[in-house]
Amino acid sequence: MAKSSAKTTTARAVSATKKSSKPVSEDLGSNSLVRMLSLLDLFTAAAPAWSSDGLIRALGTSRSTGYRYIKALADIGMLAPVANGHYTLGPRIIELDLQIRHCDPLYKAAGPTLKKLVKETNLSAVLCALFSGSVLCVREELAPESPAHLFSRGQRRPLFRGAASKIILAHLGPHQLRSIYAKHRGSIATSGLGADWDAFRENLADIRRAGYAKTIGEFNPDVIGIAAPIFNKAGQILGSIGVAGADSSFNREEIDRVVGIVRDAGRQVTDRVGVIAVGTDRPARAVG
Repeated sequence: MAKSSAKTTTARAVSATKKSSKPVSEDLGSNSLVRMLSLLDLFTAAAPAWSSDGLIRALGTSRSTGYRYIKALADIGMLAPVANGHYTLGPRIIELDLQIRHCDPLYKAAGPTLKKLVKETNLSAVLCALFSGSVLCVREELAPESPAHLFSRGQRRPLFRGAASKIILAHLGPHQLRSIYAKHRGSIATSGLGADWDAFRENLADIRRAGYAKTIGEFNPDVIGIAAPIFNKAGQILGSIGVAGADSSFNREEIDRVVGIVRDAGRQVTDRVGVIAVGTDRPARAVG
């Protein structure tokens, strides 16, 4: 039964890959290391286990090359062999996540502030970082009555939706924003950030002046989010910190108090990041 289920899952995932895109290798050019590491992206909640054949078909390489990639990843623990010739993500990924938690300056700098945010607002707190053309959740601290499916560690979201993303977007440089607008004007318009370049620029300027972003239901219905920026010691936007909770139970009379707490949290983490010498001066490159 387990063998049949695994085959079905892999077959569905391979079918989806074929329908939605070209083989991975066609999109990644000639960089063999990138192609090999792209195998890791195939493992999802919908397809947590893959057969060797399934991986090779999705990758679009020769069988000899595919087997060589799989063996290399398994040898260093990035993939783990399981029953019936299938593979799952390996234990080395868990070890690397632990190392990041111990070493990432943003993760470490924000820990106490996230706990304080939850205590002072009774809302869940989220820490995010700018990651190329998206925003990555780095850390979260959940309140007891937290809504389900909040932004959680390891998830990525676009720059145009949600308070945690919009406050980061608002602090990118003019040349970066022009590039982003040229590529994503349709998504920007549907996100409510502006139907043309002037409206887009003015809306982001309003967010910058306010020092925070507030959104309601942009990812999850009935969820309100409030976020403030975090900067590195060079004054460049690094990420955001904020709170989220059920809008239906949020006390509107508390909005100014919560906004003040969130803005203070952003300044506190910025100050802590500023005294860390390594790993925080990461200017955004190729954003969008």
